[in-house]
Amino acid sequence: MIRSYDELRAFALTLNLPMVEDGTGWGRPCLRAHGKMWVWWSPYVDAAVFPCDFDEREMLLEADPETFQLHPHYAPHKFILVKAGHIDPAWARPRLIARWREMAPKRWLKNWDAEQGR
Repeated sequence: MIRSYDELRAFALTLNLPMVEDGTGWGRPCLRAHGKMWVWWSPYVDAAVFPCDFDEREMLLEADPETFQLHPHYAPHKFILVKAGHIDPAWARPRLIARWREMAPKRWLKNWDAEQGR
């Protein structure tokens, strides 16, 4: 299980996705993909922030409150907080990749996918 931003950062970098760089967001370290915040730790609670639609967020909060939480700051946004020490790499991997793909400029992604044989 991932317990800190440093561990989450190291895990995200093992995905070997291009156009990823260290940066800051709201004065805190983050990873940026395609110039946008991609991986970060909440400044409000000891948890990672992951994109999540509202319906799935409600389901996750109800199904596993030991792992997932919501801070009022994130309530109007499509994010879920995953508590430190509860971040399963197998759960995080597809979400990070999907978010990275969503953030990529479409033309760039099409060319990159072609180069990768996808």
